[in-house]
Amino acid sequence: MVIGPNGEQMGTKKLDDALTIANFAGLDLVLMNPGAERPVAKIMDYNKYKYEKTKKQKEALKRQRENMKETKEYQLSYNIDIHDFETRRKNAQNYLEKGHKIKVTIRFRGRELAHTDLGKETMLRFAESLSDYADIESDPKLEGRNMMMMLAPKKDI
Repeated sequence: MVIGPNGEQMGTKKLDDALTIANFAGLDLVLMNPGAERPVAKIMDYNKYKYEKTKKQKEALKRQRENMKETKEYQLSYNIDIHDFETRRKNAQNYLEKGHKIKVTIRFRGRELAHTDLGKETMLRFAESLSDYADIESDPKLEGRNMMMMLAPKKDI
């Protein structure tokens, strides 16, 4: 099956005939669907086809990269000092401005597990300090010894 340079179907042709038509037009005969019962070949400029194909792949990769923003993890403790808290908040703010997500974790060790409410307060205070830049995607959840919360950048930034 041969398809012409303008997309018109030229019907079933022998290989020699199709190559002659392609050479006469100054184009290439490209096999589009080799595994089919009736292989499909198209008369086209192969270099242009290859260029457009790589261009589409790069564009798709670019869109995929935009959708797959990174997630940065920040570890806090329920008794974190003010300066350490502010440093992590500023770093998270910069990261949120770039459009990435933030994962905030607190790991409770030993007897600290009895003070999970203080850890939750610390996380909510962290989220409140970033409320101009982020929304809480998932509330603080305790999973074993770790408490986690996800922050996503606001849409209007």
